Amino acid sequence: MRYPALGLAVIATLLLAACTIERHAVLPAELVLKGGAVYTMDASRTWAQAVAVRSGRLVYVGSDSGVAQYIGPTTVVKNLAGQMVLPGFEDAHIHPAESGMGLIECALGDSATPAGVAALISRCAKADPSLPWIRGAGWQLPVFPEANPRRELLDSLVPDRPAYFDAADGHSAWVNSKALALAGITRDTPDPKGGRIERDPKTGEPSGTLREAAVGLVSSKLPKYTAAERLAGLRSSLALANRAGLTSLYEAHASENILATYQSLDSLNGLTATVVAALNTEEDGGIGQVAAMSALREKYHSPHFKVVAAKIFADGVIESGTAALLEPYLLRHGDRGKTNVQPAGFDSLAIALDKAGFQIHIHAIGDRAIRWSLDALAAARMANGPRDARPMIAHLELIDPADIPRFRRLGVIADFQPLWAYEDDYITKLTEPQLGPARSRWLYPIGSVARSGAMMVAGSDWSVSSLNPIEGMQVAITRRGLDAGPGPAWIPEERVDLPTMIAAYTINAAYAFGQEKETGSLEAGKLADLVVIDHNLFAMAPDQLHTARVVMTVFQGKVVYDD
Repeated sequence: MRYPALGLAVIATLLLAACTIERHAVLPAELVLKGGAVYTMDASRTWAQAVAVRSGRLVYVGSDSGVAQYIGPTTVVKNLAGQMVLPGFEDAHIHPAESGMGLIECALGDSATPAGVAALISRCAKADPSLPWIRGAGWQLPVFPEANPRRELLDSLVPDRPAYFDAADGHSAWVNSKALALAGITRDTPDPKGGRIERDPKTGEPSGTLREAAVGLVSSKLPKYTAAERLAGLRSSLALANRAGLTSLYEAHASENILATYQSLDSLNGLTATVVAALNTEEDGGIGQVAAMSALREKYHSPHFKVVAAKIFADGVIESGTAALLEPYLLRHGDRGKTNVQPAGFDSLAIALDKAGFQIHIHAIGDRAIRWSLDALAAARMANGPRDARPMIAHLELIDPADIPRFRRLGVIADFQPLWAYEDDYITKLTEPQLGPARSRWLYPIGSVARSGAMMVAGSDWSVSSLNPIEGMQVAITRRGLDAGPGPAWIPEERVDLPTMIAAYTINAAYAFGQEKETGSLEAGKLADLVVIDHNLFAMAPDQLHTARVVMTVFQGKVVYDD
């Protein structure tokens, strides 16, 4: 059949138009959330109503009317009825692998009295008489006089086997006489470098409490966890993290066994959060350890896991007198605590790690340790030249005010654990009496650091404290305990507002992870990491934030928690 020339042109035009329409047709999303209060955390802090997810990424963030075009016959659609949507939370200092093992052992964290702790240990000991050790974690330092539980109590509870319990803060351990004997610890055993064996003031005998490096004298004798136990513990940790809305985790203390566990779980498609890890550094390892650390970084990586950082322990903790202070502890006879590394060695290690491309992640509690940490990071910048290094200092309990402006000047990320910033027993019984009122004014100066313009992130240090980011937000905003209700804030000058804390757990943390182009805000093209909360946090009284509940967590488009 013949067509006139004009007819052929019209047909060609119509066919081209049809192809163009098909090429620009919107493909249906796999998941649509609509009717929500979506706080995007983009640069303008835009609010939206709906999001659409396809192939693990956000393909739309906007209005309910605009998302309609992404709804197809197989799209899962959830009407949120005003519930809040935020970017998935990112914990910038946490210990999922180690804490997971604690979930399957004897947990002591819920007990606030010596009798309560004793009852839990007795129950654990009787539960399985065949275990070669009774082990666990979570005893709170303020529960015992001078944070020093005695071996005699533990002997009465576990007389037949060695017993070992880590403190909640991870810087002390409580052991019985059989464990001390197995480790060869007697009154004549000297304190190891960087550690302290607590002793009876009258007899000089070990009291049963070990601090810092002295913990290793006994922990090195513990039975090793199997690979299966490590995997089970990590799965348990991730389930709790997802339940709290967490989709990215900064593993702050990784041995090779921990690296292998993450990589193995990811190979089984069981890693339900992005994890970046900081490798341990040894106090006496010097710059010679950097080559081996670089080899581990190359060896261990998988789609949702990688090694990015090196962890340096600058000091201990104030409660047990192991944090490094500029001025002496008031109740420790002129003692200023000890740093784990001296300035020259600190500087050289920081320079070597920075040169090797590691992000440097430092544990620093006392004001002297924080100052020396900033000095070491300044030395690395001076030696190697400025780069996109993103170094971090975590905990930051006591900062000398003269050092606060240095964070912004040096590009150092301030990594607070905000759930610690209120007057609990750790503060009132163990910290303020050692510091006095003038220094105590500068405990957890979150507000001052935020106002200085420094990059600020937040983490839980779980299992030291709750991994729920919303609880951390509340304490940072109110400077009061979660159940304290309204009232005067502890050091009110250091309060911050809700947008600051949401940023600390989302877009700022994403920057610390090196993934701000992929996560941390809800924008089309980014990974679909998000959390749904049953209430709009902005519509709640600050002292009631902790009652808000995560109802859904989505990791790279997959629902990993749904109540």
